[in-house]
Amino acid sequence: MSAQGSVPASRRSRTALTIVVAAVVVVIALMFAYSAGVRAGAVHEILSATPAQGRRIAFVREAPCHAGRCQTLWMGTTREDARQVGELIAERERCEAVAWAKDGYRVGFLINGYQLRVFDAETRKSVTQVNMFEPDATPSSRIARGITFSQNGAAVTYDDCPRYTSGCKSGMAAVR
Repeated sequence: MSAQGSVPASRRSRTALTIVVAAVVVVIALMFAYSAGVRAGAVHEILSATPAQGRRIAFVREAPCHAGRCQTLWMGTTREDARQVGELIAERERCEAVAWAKDGYRVGFLINGYQLRVFDAETRKSVTQVNMFEPDATPSSRIARGITFSQNGAAVTYDDCPRYTSGCKSGMAAVR
């Protein structure tokens, strides 16, 4: 009769294999955690727009802050020379659109779907802040969409829409 069979691994080799496998699992977990942390902590450009004639840019950046995620408003002739022109209140304000006047001299940032903050593109200073309509809650059940500046930049037209359903109607607001 032959004496064939498997010989059990020594206790030392099983312990060494367990340590190697555990080390590999820990390294992989740390790589995933680091990757997730880098993405969560990164600054992201979430909206941007240029006027029809180019020459300028406006954009919104979002980054982690003490209260969660914070947004900042930026303007410039290029991304490289852009300056921060506004900071939104964390967890209470959110930019939902950026709209330029056709001539590129005014830009509006739509905050919370109803408030338009208008800036002069040359000076990068705030011109005005206009509620397109009075909000009824936070967030408002209505939202302004398709904002278009008039030829002289003194008014804007927009669609006044329910936030979660269809049924828009036309709206207009003075911005001077």
